[in-house]
Amino acid sequence: MLKKLMLFLLFVFFCGINLSFGLDWKSLHEKADSMNLDDAQKACRDNPDSIEELYVLALAYLNLHKDKEAEEVFHRILALDPKISWAKWGLAEALRRKHQPQKSEDLINEVFKALPDFPPACITLAYINYNRLNFNQAVMLANKVLKQGEKKVDRNNYVRALLLYAGTKGTIAHYGGALSKLINGTAVLRNLKAADKLQPESAAVSFGLGSYYLLAPALAGGNLEKAKAHLKKAVAIDPHFPDAYVRLAQLYKIKGDNAAYSRYLNKALEIDPQNELAQDISSGRCKFICPYK
Repeated sequence: MLKKLMLFLLFVFFCGINLSFGLDWKSLHEKADSMNLDDAQKACRDNPDSIEELYVLALAYLNLHKDKEAEEVFHRILALDPKISWAKWGLAEALRRKHQPQKSEDLINEVFKALPDFPPACITLAYINYNRLNFNQAVMLANKVLKQGEKKVDRNNYVRALLLYAGTKGTIAHYGGALSKLINGTAVLRNLKAADKLQPESAAVSFGLGSYYLLAPALAGGNLEKAKAHLKKAVAIDPHFPDAYVRLAQLYKIKGDNAAYSRYLNKALEIDPQNELAQDISSGRCKFICPYK
């Protein structure tokens, strides 16, 4: 009887170890956010078959916009274990950045079958829906992450959820009537400030604040000088952030500086020729809001 009990306890112990990998994605995301690329690469050289170290390396590549390298590492993880849903999400995120939204969404749906509330997958799909102008769906997905709370979500993805929620609410307010502007518009700055409190040195947060001050009417706090300061900060932190260059281009167009407008818009297109915001502005469609229209 004692022998059976010991075997049972060992079984539970080892199952717990296996399950812990599936449950500890948050710590790996936070590790990647605090680790430089050289250290992540060294850890993988020392442990070439470690799924944990490979995952951290792939995340480090994503953080540096090295999407091709990240995609290759996610493929390596899936070659070791095709059932790792995190790696499927990583491929989906890389595909989203390569402007292949349908392929990305198909992979996200596979992830949701195993991990229905996986925050990074919710964020990726929220971006896809935003770019498709499915704003209500984007808000729902961002809110799904926020409802899980800061204790269950890594800081980067929690901040992204705040920014997505704020930015999408602002777009909904822009296209809505007076009641929509009152209900949705008032949610924007509150969530941006919450994100700024958590990550004041984030390029994405600076971009969000800069966009708000650029696009909001003066009565709601719009301020071109504040917009300029935040957007300049965004590109200083992350020089490979095309959306921030697009909003800077719009700012200079308002100021009547067409040379600066062209310079910043061309910079965005140089970084990412298929960038949705840059394409929207340069085409004149302005679905994502032109403050001078």
